[in-house]
Amino acid sequence: MAEANTYLGIDYGLSKVGLSLADDETRMAFSYGMILNDKNFIQNLLAIIKKEKVKKIIIGIPYYLKKNIIYEGEKLKKTLELLIDVRIEFQDEMFTTKIAQSNLKAQGLKKLNQIDDQESARIILQSWLDKK
Repeated sequence: MAEANTYLGIDYGLSKVGLSLADDETRMAFSYGMILNDKNFIQNLLAIIKKEKVKKIIIGIPYYLKKNIIYEGEKLKKTLELLIDVRIEFQDEMFTTKIAQSNLKAQGLKKLNQIDDQESARIILQSWLDKK
């Protein structure tokens, strides 16, 4: 039997990057964690991609007016394409932070700004899975 494809969802931020994982067997996205967008970001992200055997990356970008953020997501895509042979797509991330904070609040969690990036990444990836 063939191995399930693993998908990595990315909520890209200028200081923090939320991550989520899913596969095509369960089609459910799960929060994976958050990594800092620092000088080690690409190295850390590549290590996760390798460890989790990621076959496709879904980067959340806002499809509305913030051109500089879209540019950052596109820049990340181009950088990754130079370094690895993994397909990369974009998914609209409009309102994902608000939805993530609402979800986390409903679970009774505190310090939402420390964990909302990974929940946003989960929402981004799940939205992409749901439209497939």
